[in-house]
Amino acid sequence: MFCFQCEQTAKGEGCTKIGVCGKKPEVAALQDLLVYAVKGLSQVAVEGRKVGVTDPAIDHFTVKAIFSTLTNVDFDPERLVALIRETVEKREELKKKVAEAGGNTAFADGPAHLDPAGSTEDMVSQGEKVGIRSNPGVDEDILSLRELLVYGVKGVAAYTDHAAILGQTDDGVYAFIHEAMVATLDDSLGVNELVGLALKCGETNLRAMELLDAGNTGTYGHPVPTQVPLGAKAGKAILVSGHDLKDLAVLLRQTEGKGISIYTHGEMLPCHGYPELKQYDHFYGHYGTAWQNQAREFAAFPGAILMTTNCIQKPQESYKDNIFTTGLVGWPGVTHVSGDDFTPVIEKALEMPGFPADQEGKTVMVGFGRNAVLGVADKVIEAVKNKDIRHFFLVGGCDGAKPGRNYYTQFVEQVPDDCVVLTLACGKFRFFDKDLGDIGGIPRLLDVGQCNDAYSAVRIASALADAFDCGVNDLPLSMVLSWYEQKACAILLTLLHLGVRDIRLGPSLPAFVSENVLKVLVDNFNIMPISTPEADLKAILG
Repeated sequence: MFCFQCEQTAKGEGCTKIGVCGKKPEVAALQDLLVYAVKGLSQVAVEGRKVGVTDPAIDHFTVKAIFSTLTNVDFDPERLVALIRETVEKREELKKKVAEAGGNTAFADGPAHLDPAGSTEDMVSQGEKVGIRSNPGVDEDILSLRELLVYGVKGVAAYTDHAAILGQTDDGVYAFIHEAMVATLDDSLGVNELVGLALKCGETNLRAMELLDAGNTGTYGHPVPTQVPLGAKAGKAILVSGHDLKDLAVLLRQTEGKGISIYTHGEMLPCHGYPELKQYDHFYGHYGTAWQNQAREFAAFPGAILMTTNCIQKPQESYKDNIFTTGLVGWPGVTHVSGDDFTPVIEKALEMPGFPADQEGKTVMVGFGRNAVLGVADKVIEAVKNKDIRHFFLVGGCDGAKPGRNYYTQFVEQVPDDCVVLTLACGKFRFFDKDLGDIGGIPRLLDVGQCNDAYSAVRIASALADAFDCGVNDLPLSMVLSWYEQKACAILLTLLHLGVRDIRLGPSLPAFVSENVLKVLVDNFNIMPISTPEADLKAILG
């Protein structure tokens, strides 16, 4: 196997024996084969659009298949095999429609002709032949940009899938996903063309996040500032981790009146700010952090655990029976719940002891999406003009288990008292419970939301730039970001598409970015690695 799509990859170079995430070689090979199969489906879809042939069901399936290959989403060989077979079936189904419309279906040898083997073992062998380094003759920089594009598309696919679940779609997003996957097969594309496609991927991701924002806020209301307890309430309990608001909403309805308290974990924390979710009395609080203590937290949780998207590493045997997955998520030995019936989860929660007594804890504030922040924009602008607020820092992104992420805790702790920290995504769990106080009633730590709420952060920055009649890069705003997986890649490409400069990225730079590609990013956007909190703060503030 060879995989270097996430930040924690072995030795900062690539996992070759088993994934640091726990992904086994056979799973890696099947994921590679699935990506390859999707490229073949995309070839047909691109030709189909040329003659007016599209199929929304196939488009949505495409993003689901790609989403399944993100870090820590689906490690179940049986599910991956089924996805590969379905991808080929849909490819052939679409190929017939394209041919009937007079479109081109005469493809050269490659993914458009993939015929999956009969057994899982033989499919693994097929996957090993089409992996990242299956063609040693490809130029290092071209390979780097192709993989950057694929990983960006994986992030776009994740947000597009979440948005579609809430009824928000845009054919232009699906069209680009197919276009980008096909582009990675085109040997005529050089560095400039692939850089352009990477930036277009960032533009497309902005649209995907906009769609998801519309789905979330249109269904559950705009988040409002909300205090969330970090303790526990005596009684039965279910812990919900991941990103999916719809699953949480359905679970809240199905558990109403059953004596079960619902807790969030990881990126579900911001859900407490949505009016349509916070109305439930049994939607109690937040338990645990995200990555650094996850195994210990899950093992100690006395109720059932529902995983809604990629958010867990190496499920431990001690709590596997308590975990249920939904949607695309799959691990061997973990029960998968299909559809919207969470009866198995509820029954498990009722079987388990729950919390024996109330546990007092801190509280944290969530709900500072764009509506909440821009609702007090006049106060923010006045505070900046009066020099009460000197600088804004966006400190957020992904969390992870690899050492080096304490930088973000230390950075926030050292941010001067006349500065405001905006944060989003699970990276905030390095410092989310810090009491930074306020500036004239404006909290110094503002939780904008989940990783996809980078859309809200962009809207906030754009509004402030308009108010001060300047560009975003001229604002007293610095971005200090952590990355882990492919949604972070998509968001970074979005920021680069918007022309944002001087981003500090860590805790380490992507292994899949070659030296020459990194130089392009540095020369054009002055993207830079983090150093130390002290040095970076001094460089930013002077």
